[in-house]
Amino acid sequence: MTTSFGASSSVIPTDSKIQIQSYNGLRSSHSLALTRNLRVFPVPYSGRSSVVRAVSTPIKPQTETKRSKVEIIKEQSNYIRYPLNEELLTDAPNINESATQLIKFHGSYQQYNRDERGGRSYSFMLRTKNPCGKVSNQLYLTMDDLADQFGIGTLRLTTRQTFQLHGVLKKDLKTVMGSIIRSMGSTLGACGDLNRNVLAPAAPLVRKDYLFAQETAENIAALLTPQSGFYYDMWVDGEKFMTAESPEVVKARNDNSHGTNFPDSPEPIYGTQFLPRKFKIAVTVPTDNSVDILTNDIGVVVVSDENGEPQGFNLYVGGGMGRTHRLESTFPRLGEPLGYVPKEDILYAVKAIVVTQRENGRRDDRKYSRLKYLVHSWGIKKFRSAVEQYYGRKFEPFRELPEWEFKSYLGWHEQGDGNLFCGLHVDSGRIAGKMKKTLREIIEKYNLSMRITPNQNIILCDIRKAWKRPITTTLAQAGLLLPRFVDPLNVTAMACPAFPLCPLAITEAERGIPDILKRVRAVFEKVGLKYNESVVIRVTGCPNGCARPYMAELGLVGDGPNSYQIWLGGTPNQTSIARTFMNKVKVQDLEKVVEPLLYNWKQKRLTKEESFGDFSNRMGFEKLQELVDKWDGLIKGTSRYNLKLFADKETYEAVDDLAKLQNKTAHQLAIEVIRNFVASQQNGKSEN
Repeated sequence: MTTSFGASSSVIPTDSKIQIQSYNGLRSSHSLALTRNLRVFPVPYSGRSSVVRAVSTPIKPQTETKRSKVEIIKEQSNYIRYPLNEELLTDAPNINESATQLIKFHGSYQQYNRDERGGRSYSFMLRTKNPCGKVSNQLYLTMDDLADQFGIGTLRLTTRQTFQLHGVLKKDLKTVMGSIIRSMGSTLGACGDLNRNVLAPAAPLVRKDYLFAQETAENIAALLTPQSGFYYDMWVDGEKFMTAESPEVVKARNDNSHGTNFPDSPEPIYGTQFLPRKFKIAVTVPTDNSVDILTNDIGVVVVSDENGEPQGFNLYVGGGMGRTHRLESTFPRLGEPLGYVPKEDILYAVKAIVVTQRENGRRDDRKYSRLKYLVHSWGIKKFRSAVEQYYGRKFEPFRELPEWEFKSYLGWHEQGDGNLFCGLHVDSGRIAGKMKKTLREIIEKYNLSMRITPNQNIILCDIRKAWKRPITTTLAQAGLLLPRFVDPLNVTAMACPAFPLCPLAITEAERGIPDILKRVRAVFEKVGLKYNESVVIRVTGCPNGCARPYMAELGLVGDGPNSYQIWLGGTPNQTSIARTFMNKVKVQDLEKVVEPLLYNWKQKRLTKEESFGDFSNRMGFEKLQELVDKWDGLIKGTSRYNLKLFADKETYEAVDDLAKLQNKTAHQLAIEVIRNFVASQQNGKSEN
């Protein structure tokens, strides 16, 4: 008995001994033909086909090294097919361990409901891949239908500008996947050890730099899309549903001038092993940090001339959020500048970085397999030198950039072409109930496309000005309000899904954050902070950091049942990484930490503009810990006029000590001092 993998695939036996070519390392096959120690000389750019670059490919010894179990599963999978293809045909509600690893590459995770006891109800989460967060009218309506027919009735927007569809049963996977593909959507590479969704500012602004950033993001996504056909073989029987690729993408993918490719391989860039771990890329324009640019493996920033014409790109490398509790050798990390490339070279530069990670990233221990650990262990100079050998030229110096700003794009805005766009806040990215029904009505009625933002919100695009009033009214009736009616704390807050379906969750995130935000708002009011003041709060149910809590001013990272690590020190524009402040803070004790911190921020900040994150970093964690440890709550006035005589605990304690010497209360002594002072002023006296 044999099983076919699709029209373009080979046929392999289904018994336990499958014939797969043995693993021979990841060294490019032609590297031996190159001279090893040639120097790199900068050359004028005159088109890639006409320039000869004297650069060698790094030679790696052909020694068998220890590899993780996942590496072996990938190697033996016939390019991410086996045994997933067979597991999908069984009557069991779940799939085995190897297939569970492989289905990630297809954009799905196997899950079970952790709220249930006495058994496991298996289902699958599907994640789409939407470069720049772009979602066509047809695709949105399809996803809305699938959520009702095959999911749990809700759609979720992710922090990487994609949809997540929860609760799909194994028997329905092919139907759901096929529906997404036929609606010109995709889940290919939304999970797994390869390039994930490429971020870009979601705003549909008709501006050269924004349009160029979005086009670049789409080209990078196409460049790094798997080519071996496993996705279409599995879900639509080998039929291809693809838009035409730009010639620049095809040329860059096929170029092997510097040993980046596996010749004659179905996967010229990825090979049989793909990447050591997930890989994340974001593209943006100067000042716009809606994409959390420094948290990505590669950050790409458009650089334009004084006339607004894009000229090239600054590149950051080595950002990443994931870590493991109580393992200090794992850590979140900010990307750092690599260099500048002219615009016609961007695909080659990105490919060179990806290949450097492919060849050198750790494959023995997945905790250390992200690019950030390679950059950290090598240092940026060594990493840059290695990338340049695959790139074929030196990087130019990093161009100076202005300060970053977080942009939410909520509310109504001009697109620049006569139409409007409208940004809608969605709490934790969860589209459900009346909101879901109303969004569908509007998107269907006005034939709108939409975009998903990296902050889990929605942008409705291409709205005629005459439609603004009726759309605003309809949205408001469904609770989708203009930004001025949304609590500022909610505008910047994010949470991962966590319980009940994520198998990695330690505690609540999405289900817990509404109450957490209400309690923080109550503390704001208690300590006298104004309603329009805010802090960036992000909550995750485990240390993997899907909601990027390590960039928050106040990050809550699940570290036990109903318990969080508290991280402080991120900034509103997401350019400073937070640090661990406290461990094992029970959710019911949150105010014991938050109240003294926010009170002292209000009292001791240098200016009204000093953010909570900047204040935390300036004060230092030792001082902040002291303030928390000594906090006994706010001192309330006791007079019949409810006068608040003491602004802080230290002043109260000092006056109280003096009052005890006179057998009085602190309040009595303070009133007496004030009365004497007022009397002296009225009598024209001056007392020291």
